[in-house]
Amino acid sequence: MGKNIIIIGAGIIGLCSAYYLQKAGHQVMVIDRSNFKTGASYVNAGYITTSHFIPLAVPGMISKGIKWMFNASSPFYVKPRLDIDFLKWSWAFKKSATVSKVVKAIKPIKEINLLSRDLYEEMKASNDFNFQYERKGLLMCYKTDKKGEAEWEIGQRGIKEGLKIEKLSTKEVENLEPQAKLNIRGAIYYHSDAHLTPDNFMAELLSYLKSKGVVFFSNERVGDFEIANSGISRVITDKQVLTCDEVVLAAGGWSPLISKKLGLKIPVQAGKGYSINVYRETYITIPAILCEAKVAVTPMNGFTRFAGTMELADMNHNINPIRIQAISKAAEIYYNNLELAIEEKEAAQCGLCPCTPDGLPYIGKSSKCDNLTIATGHAMMGWSLGPATGKLVSQIISDKKTVLDLTPFHPDRTF
Repeated sequence: MGKNIIIIGAGIIGLCSAYYLQKAGHQVMVIDRSNFKTGASYVNAGYITTSHFIPLAVPGMISKGIKWMFNASSPFYVKPRLDIDFLKWSWAFKKSATVSKVVKAIKPIKEINLLSRDLYEEMKASNDFNFQYERKGLLMCYKTDKKGEAEWEIGQRGIKEGLKIEKLSTKEVENLEPQAKLNIRGAIYYHSDAHLTPDNFMAELLSYLKSKGVVFFSNERVGDFEIANSGISRVITDKQVLTCDEVVLAAGGWSPLISKKLGLKIPVQAGKGYSINVYRETYITIPAILCEAKVAVTPMNGFTRFAGTMELADMNHNINPIRIQAISKAAEIYYNNLELAIEEKEAAQCGLCPCTPDGLPYIGKSSKCDNLTIATGHAMMGWSLGPATGKLVSQIISDKKTVLDLTPFHPDRTF
């Protein structure tokens, strides 16, 4: 028998959860503070990242972060601030950045990415959608031998995990991208990655869900909850009161603020990422990450997107021109004869990615609330992990055995 479910958050995680829940026969309502047209799910690089099996919290990242803290154009910028939640998160991050914990995280990150890629392909093959989906892999492009060696070390670990990965010379990259004019020493080529255009996918998924009876409430904020029998009985917004059997919290960076209303503490910090769209010919055909600059480049449907830099700062959508200039500069350094125009940079967008201390998302039910399923903390992999998370959320709420072991993703885990 279907349940009455409220999903808080209409990003990729929320919509994919709605997709699989309605397929399982549940009645679904989705609430979001936005108009379903903005946020990280619309401005990201569109990667399905089986290549990203190493979490953000790695040994040495703390010392790098301290150094980058004083450079607003650095690839990973942390704004210094005396905020108790941020300080607790930073301490948990430090405790997570050990070799043993990184090694332990590799398998679950790889498995959930592979599952999600298969589910994207399943959705594409269903004939319910017409979104762009291309499996051309990903080039990890580097300009120095030192960076190339570090990337190849990760690549060799990926080979041990069963992924197809090659180390390419400058000439071999040129053979793959003959017109892009890359100015690099070489690249690590991950054959298993795919990509698509986020804006198009989100619009198609939203339209599909509406046609299947999913109800949406836009520009609406959750203010409180009514609790009965150790669970949520009603969700109170700034416009109405809604009854429910189950609640899915998929509100990204806002999830900790909402969960506090239930007495739950979810360690998440919002990381701001930026993107610039170029609607003229760039001759780039294969997605790439410009390693030293940590900038992602994606050939999308009708344009090329340059995205990157992670900024742990305040919860806002203010555009930092220093960050935009860093992305633009990277594009010009790695690609010969490519210069981003002033109007392209002025049209840059940003989105907030929810980051956990250990680099693994939260997926599952907290022991502190019987009918709340948490699905947040996916960081830069949110787009990649949308379908897998949605499938797992549906299986949890439908009381079915999950296709993956959810222990590594448990919301109550300690750091």
